[in-house]
Amino acid sequence: TIPDSVTTIGEGAFAWCSSLTSITIPNSVTTIGDYAFYGCSSLTSITIPDSVTTIGKSAFYGCSSLTSITIPNSVTKIGYYAFQYCSSLTSVTIGNSVTTIGENAFWDCSSLESVTIPDSVTTIGEEAFACCSSLTEFKGKFASEDAHCLIIDGTLNSFAPVGVTEYTIPDSVTEIGDRAFEDCSSLTSITIP
Repeated sequence: TIPDSVTTIGEGAFAWCSSLTSITIPNSVTTIGDYAFYGCSSLTSITIPDSVTTIGKSAFYGCSSLTSITIPNSVTKIGYYAFQYCSSLTSVTIGNSVTTIGENAFWDCSSLESVTIPDSVTTIGEEAFACCSSLTEFKGKFASEDAHCLIIDGTLNSFAPVGVTEYTIPDSVTEIGDRAFEDCSSLTSITIP
């Protein structure tokens, strides 16, 4: 139990605490630092309070038992690699104040099925949702019309639809980003406008 006097969870504070199963962060905390819960492979439950504004890079990297996460409306930035390799994560709720989702933020969250990007988001880093092989529903202003990828400033990127067998690139795309279709071993047909 973290006392109410704590305002910041520092860099690597609970990194590699592999037996930690749950934690409640008090409403006094405003920042979850870089690598704060890095490699906490038994962590199944965490509550992020409305006081938190920043989730640092790799904050929950490798929390492979974490099944769901709600990012409150107070958070404005999700750092690089924040939830990378959270392989049991099936549900993510992103708050309406998030403006930035960092590179690789949800990379290889292989159980993640659905994501809605709120209108507040202005920046999504490269490969933010890459290798999310179970992701079938992708909603928000950056989603393509067939909801299998991100289109940012005319560039198709950030989410490689791993399990898709056929794909039509929307007419709005002017560029295909780095590794946009990497590891798409099921892809048999693609239509380029």
